[in-house]
Amino acid sequence: MRLAVLTSGGDCPGLNAVIRAVVRTASNEFGDTVVGYEDGWVGLLEDRRRDLYDDASIDRILLRGGTILGTGRLHPDKFKAGLEQIKTNMREAEVDALVAIGGEGTLKGAKWLNDNGIPVVGVPKTIDNDVNATDYTFGFDTAVSVATDAIDRLHTTAESHNRILIVEVMGRHVGWIALHAGMAGGAHYTVIPEEPFDIAEITKAMERRFQMGEKYGIICVAEGALPKEGTMEFEAGGVDQFGHQTFNGIGQVIGDEINKRTGYDVRTTVLGHIQRGGTPTAYDRVLATRYGVHAARAAHNGDSGMCVALHGEDIELVPLEEAVGTLKTVPDARYRNAQALFG
Repeated sequence: MRLAVLTSGGDCPGLNAVIRAVVRTASNEFGDTVVGYEDGWVGLLEDRRRDLYDDASIDRILLRGGTILGTGRLHPDKFKAGLEQIKTNMREAEVDALVAIGGEGTLKGAKWLNDNGIPVVGVPKTIDNDVNATDYTFGFDTAVSVATDAIDRLHTTAESHNRILIVEVMGRHVGWIALHAGMAGGAHYTVIPEEPFDIAEITKAMERRFQMGEKYGIICVAEGALPKEGTMEFEAGGVDQFGHQTFNGIGQVIGDEINKRTGYDVRTTVLGHIQRGGTPTAYDRVLATRYGVHAARAAHNGDSGMCVALHGEDIELVPLEEAVGTLKTVPDARYRNAQALFG
């Protein structure tokens, strides 16, 4: 058989570990060959591909962040209009099945291709950890580790200057990174999209710290967090060409409001793409590798229309429709656990 693999959507640590595992498993267990399409769906549509060999070069990519195939986004209308061209490209390349690695948008595309006659196996990828069908996605642990390290470092400088420091982390619609990093880093308040915040409550928590003799505070904020209606003025962002929400720097907005209400020195650090880059953690390398092994086996065995998923300690196959449509949000009980530590 001949398999294909691509990475689509935002990059994250662990993508290369999946590619490596797909190539090595396909070659070692089945004698299959693998072709990689460059820059996600765009490369598939434009037939930009290269052979991937089970050699020293593929072995070494385990340590690298990003993706050797490149990644990108393609407008859904162009994607759907290109169905026949995609079929032609895969037929001419003699590809029997495709392994698509990406987040919810990519997995939606994978399901649509599979429904339209192209065998696809999905691999869930998102640092936000918001894919519903799996317990964890690779890249999340690395992002949390980076954010936690940043919070650890900010404790000392905040305390030295008697400041409130706000750390804005990724999390468009879910607050998993903020929740975990805030708890692991000992943040004094954590703000997530699932729980609209009251700026008065955050301000009181910071004032209480200073009144009790603690002359600094750390607040961890997910980029998609929003205030409770009527509690403060805030202009939400718009939508980009792919339908993704854009943001107006909620961390800075919160910081400015706290400063205005209290007079405290408040500074904001936006981690942004730092969370995406660099070497994946050991946990993410292992999880990504296990995903790649099982995806290669599924593709070879004809289990198309499925997505690999972590359930407990086991990697299982679930239908692609279970992985799309509903984001995995932070449960209320988990946020209540974090709230017990605020202030």
